[in-house]
Amino acid sequence: MENGGESLLRSRSRPVPNMSTSSDLDSSQEGGSGPRRQQGNGDCHTASNGRVEAEHVISKKVQLKRKAESLKSDLMCQFENHIADFMDGLIEESMILEAAPVSAVFSSSLSDKERGKLRHLHPHSQGKQFISRRSLLDELFEVNHIRTIYHMFIAALILFILSTFVVDFIDEGRLVLDFDLLVYAFGQLPLVVCTWMCMFLSVLLVPYNLFHLWCQSQSSSHGKSRLCSWLFGSVYLIYQTLGLGFLPTYVVVTNSFPPASCFIIILEQVRLMMKTHSFIRENVPRVLTWKKDKNPAPVVPQLSQYLYFLFAPTLIYRDKYPRNPVIRWSYVATKLLQVLGCLFYTYYVFVRLCIPQFRSNSLHLFDLRAMVLCVFNSILPGVLVLLLGFFAFLHCWLNAFAEMLRFADRMFYKDWWNSTSYANYYRTWNVVVHDWLFYYVYRDFLWMSQKHFRTVALLCVFTLSAVVHEYILAVCFGFFYPVLFCLFMCFGLMFNFIVHDQRKGPIWNIFMWTSIFLGQGVIICLYSQEWYARHYCPQKESSFLDFLKPRSWSCQRPLMADS
Repeated sequence: MENGGESLLRSRSRPVPNMSTSSDLDSSQEGGSGPRRQQGNGDCHTASNGRVEAEHVISKKVQLKRKAESLKSDLMCQFENHIADFMDGLIEESMILEAAPVSAVFSSSLSDKERGKLRHLHPHSQGKQFISRRSLLDELFEVNHIRTIYHMFIAALILFILSTFVVDFIDEGRLVLDFDLLVYAFGQLPLVVCTWMCMFLSVLLVPYNLFHLWCQSQSSSHGKSRLCSWLFGSVYLIYQTLGLGFLPTYVVVTNSFPPASCFIIILEQVRLMMKTHSFIRENVPRVLTWKKDKNPAPVVPQLSQYLYFLFAPTLIYRDKYPRNPVIRWSYVATKLLQVLGCLFYTYYVFVRLCIPQFRSNSLHLFDLRAMVLCVFNSILPGVLVLLLGFFAFLHCWLNAFAEMLRFADRMFYKDWWNSTSYANYYRTWNVVVHDWLFYYVYRDFLWMSQKHFRTVALLCVFTLSAVVHEYILAVCFGFFYPVLFCLFMCFGLMFNFIVHDQRKGPIWNIFMWTSIFLGQGVIICLYSQEWYARHYCPQKESSFLDFLKPRSWSCQRPLMADS
């Protein structure tokens, strides 16, 4: 027992001098000093083995520590992914299972009986549900890896600015800071503001008062109320067509607004028309339901609710929306500064990548080689303009207004960049416009056709979207060149059925991005060629036929034309 303890002690530690045990005394009596020398050599060998074993244990600990750290990082990533998926699923389930309480909180106060009658009157009355949620990029920018991509775009902007300054300094011998393109694009701003004010005041007063008067007329006899409905409906359609549709366009065309100023008026025109339709469309079924219930005093939305809706970043009317408790003014300032940064970014993209290309190349008659080179050279600026427009408007601008209005539902877009089908891309690129098209065009068409002709309903959505997009470009550019319309109605509609939701995998996401790149290159190339063709080959007498006929097909730039 004692010898076993002594051997265990010697294997774990170095021997201590001048310490003897009973076995040592016995061995000294029997063997003299020879065995003692062997014992000393054994002690040295044991100590050496102990050091080697300790180093081996330490190296093992280091390896185990590294493996544990690697395993920890992998487990944390998997845990975060599972938590994110779980929360997304929980939100979706809560929207489905608790649709009635959410609508009771954020929609008009209807009883179960009234809600049942409203469903009978319009089977698709269960519309969009608003909940409190953040924008996707705000969540992604909290991840350092994603925020680095944002930093890379800022670095590219800095390089664009430096290259412009250097080229201007070499050519002019001084720094040129006039920003002539921006000054031209946003010209006639006082007239733009006056036009917008008149347009907004008319939208604030005319549709609301017409609806209010129509509600009061519904308490009269059936024949009189029917006549009033036709009368007020006709006045409303005339206002939508002439007051809000024709007059702003007439002001823009007759005063020759530059492109950016024109975009402000025309986009606001389209937005206000969609909002007034949503206000009327959501409230008329409610009034008709109360009329069937023989309630003499239908609840009409207050003017403050309608005014809030006109500024809210949504095209779907509700009496109430989820609201945040406070306004983060620092967040508002950050988003507005980012909008300003995107504006200057777009300016430098055109100055460095677009204008030199189309100014230096002579405009000959149609040449296949020159067209192919033009398309591929226009892909980079086209993609940059697309991404900048998405980030500036759908993320920064809408989030800034949502924050100022304490509007809590910030899902203005989804992860469209991960789409593997064009159907999913159309649903996630611009959720604000998609919701309006889905509820007021697609579902209303199905309701009127009793859920028949779904393909026709989808075709109506594509046609309306393509026509409105082409209308905006035609008025703002001053010529009709239906490139976007053809791409949307031909390739966009075809890809919607071919590259559908059953297409999964990275290869389809690559295909989607490749087609988007090519489409942006075609749009930038053809519209820029037509713009410069109308600059280099002006007509002495302009006519409507000249507005429709593409001039880039027949224009050849003179060799000594002023660039």
